[in-house]
Amino acid sequence: MLQAVRELGVTILRYPGGNFVSNYHWLDGVGPERKPRLDLAWHVLEPNTFGTNEFMKFIRKVGAEPYFTVNMGTGTIEEAQWWVEYTNVKEGPYYAELRKQHGFPEPYGITFWSLGNEMDGFWQLGHLNAEDYAKKAREAAKLMKATDPSIRLIAAGSSDFRPGADPQHWNRVVLEELKDYVDYIALHMYVGNPDDNYYNFVATPLEMERRTQIVKGLIQQVLWGSRRDRPIYIAWDEYNVWYRARAGEALRGRRALEERYNLEDALVIAGFLNGFIRNADVVKMANLAQLVNVIAPIFTNEQGMFKQTIYYPFQLFARNAHGVALDAFVDGPTYDTEEFFVGLGERTTKLENVPYLDVSVVYDPESGRIVINVVNRHRDQTLTTELVAQEGRFQGPFEVYEVNGPDIKAENDFGVERVKTVRKPDVQVSSARFTYAFPPHSFTQLIGRLVR
Repeated sequence: MLQAVRELGVTILRYPGGNFVSNYHWLDGVGPERKPRLDLAWHVLEPNTFGTNEFMKFIRKVGAEPYFTVNMGTGTIEEAQWWVEYTNVKEGPYYAELRKQHGFPEPYGITFWSLGNEMDGFWQLGHLNAEDYAKKAREAAKLMKATDPSIRLIAAGSSDFRPGADPQHWNRVVLEELKDYVDYIALHMYVGNPDDNYYNFVATPLEMERRTQIVKGLIQQVLWGSRRDRPIYIAWDEYNVWYRARAGEALRGRRALEERYNLEDALVIAGFLNGFIRNADVVKMANLAQLVNVIAPIFTNEQGMFKQTIYYPFQLFARNAHGVALDAFVDGPTYDTEEFFVGLGERTTKLENVPYLDVSVVYDPESGRIVINVVNRHRDQTLTTELVAQEGRFQGPFEVYEVNGPDIKAENDFGVERVKTVRKPDVQVSSARFTYAFPPHSFTQLIGRLVR
């Protein structure tokens, strides 16, 4: 499992979640005496044997950066400050010395801290309205920043898009109240296909982009005329496909939320990742929820492990899509969706002119390396298209990686890998344009050079 996480290319891991954090008291999970507690979010016993220091050992094993979330539900602002002191202050005050007593002499220097999780949601333990959350988060931010001025803070933005909710009111109040303290606003989105409509489903990442642009506009309005000398960014710190294991017994116990993914789910994740790149001016963090077993790219049991379908597009993006996001112009066939529910309990959307070819492009100006990411949403047709460099020329060979499977419902399982990344023959190019045929229901990544 550790090797699979390393190969996935995860750069930052959020801890401890999620709905869980709104009743989590970090002091229960440090030191020799651990306090078992009821996990009221997921209705199981939490033994607290895995806490702050165990998580940091795991982080170092997989080579990622930690991102901590403080309890803004049942927790106090003082408790949040103590945690920063425990993790980031070298010596002197009580909680820094307590860490040393626990056997960890050096501070961890954790940079990223989220001020709670989904506090707009009525399902959250300690749920607050926008005004009350913003006041509590502001005071926690002041204490945390006074303890370590170098930390970066993330506000809990909208996660509730149910009919009747007002996510933009929440975001505006939070941004107005916290604009002098936070560096990011966190957004959450889960999508699904309960009606088994393939074309509606694979278009859902475009709804994420709509929401991104709305919040980007709110940020610009709130910061208009502000004395703040740095921007506020968006962190999509929870996103995934989640609808099968989201009701009844699937929400309870030690085997809860074990979603099994198929090829169409992998195409949706590739679409999300393309959308993040297309909005890279404002989206500076994105965290797939989650990592192992629970709505996750890696699935294990007592005997083994396998990589789910969504593992493979994420891995290709994480490994290769580094550099500057280019604004790629795409001209090709499109379709319109029906009006449909984005996810379980969500409001509806209707999307027009959805391109069958969903594209993002990343370029490294220093090396000339260019990465072209293409989802062919068409279920049945290969789409042949011409790729044109507006400046300079492409220089091959282009490496070609394809994530595909025998059909859109193909899943992986223990000992069965029907969907994976396949290396296709290189494409030799030495001109400003070349043609490539993208197979139906596929994600393709082409890696070459652009000589200017």
